[in-house]
Amino acid sequence: MGWLERIAAVEELEDAALDAVLVRELESAGGALAGREIRFSTPSFKAYSSCDLNGCGANAFPAFSVTAGACALQCDHCRAKVLEPMIPATSPEMLERKVRAMVEDHNLGGFLLSGGSNARNEIRYERYFPAIERLKRDHPALKVAIHSALLDGTRAGAMASAGVDTAMMDVIGAQATVRDVYHLERSVDDFEATLAALCATSMEVVPHIVIGLHYGKILGEPAALDIVARHPVHSLVLVVVMPFYAKPGTFETPSPHDVGRIFLEARRRIADREVLLGCARPPGMHRRVTDAYAVAAGLDGIAFPADGTLAVASALGRPAVQEHACCSVKTGRTIPIHPRAAVPS
Repeated sequence: MGWLERIAAVEELEDAALDAVLVRELESAGGALAGREIRFSTPSFKAYSSCDLNGCGANAFPAFSVTAGACALQCDHCRAKVLEPMIPATSPEMLERKVRAMVEDHNLGGFLLSGGSNARNEIRYERYFPAIERLKRDHPALKVAIHSALLDGTRAGAMASAGVDTAMMDVIGAQATVRDVYHLERSVDDFEATLAALCATSMEVVPHIVIGLHYGKILGEPAALDIVARHPVHSLVLVVVMPFYAKPGTFETPSPHDVGRIFLEARRRIADREVLLGCARPPGMHRRVTDAYAVAAGLDGIAFPADGTLAVASALGRPAVQEHACCSVKTGRTIPIHPRAAVPS
């Protein structure tokens, strides 16, 4: 039984319109995929339920925003709505107090520090670094991840010196997208310079590429992959634009088949490092098909997997583990997952 038949036999995908040509390409490229572990991440950024996996507690790996819900850019694809479920930490004292309480009362593996950008796509974290240093001194196992936004080498070095473990940033490959979607007077070169500055530190650097960022069209993604491939990143996270955050009528939803082709190209181009599917992607059947393509493309992890994704992994011979953390971070607290009966080969 070929991969198309195995995936189509998964109950949650029985009504899916799978791209037969793409699945054959994925199967041809994935000859050594059997036995390659896949990690399903379920951080506590949002509520999650699945017929296959349990969500984690609300404080297992929380996200904090240093600006609460405020963001100067108001990018067309997001309009600051991704900040809404984050926990406000608008002062270093507030962050430190909340983290220490969670360490005391909960099984806290770490946290994500994020926030809204200023008009130059920068987030001024400097005043938080002493608090991070104290937290890391007292709790060395605590994993700290941060959305860096754009920065220079000095600020990247200070971030690493404070004890940040993982730095994440969006890489944009089309100048038109920077201008039109982000409303930003910065160049694509500024994004690559930030990536280079982060990679010159001791932090694990995990760039993100938003598939369909230019109003749902595939435009800058190949160039963004070029940028990432030129630097010694730890891993790459791919996400898919979600039009329901945007103003109605401005975005279309990229097809899961176009998304799957980006998965395949990313896996080919960054073969020696982890490629992961992050939290953001459209819901419903789109998400189920997208996640099936991610498994078949050999991606190393998926955040908040859709129903049926574990069965696809089992059908393609991929053992799965679960971790209650951001997909960009490994806390070492992985949980083996026992799948439903596999689809016959």
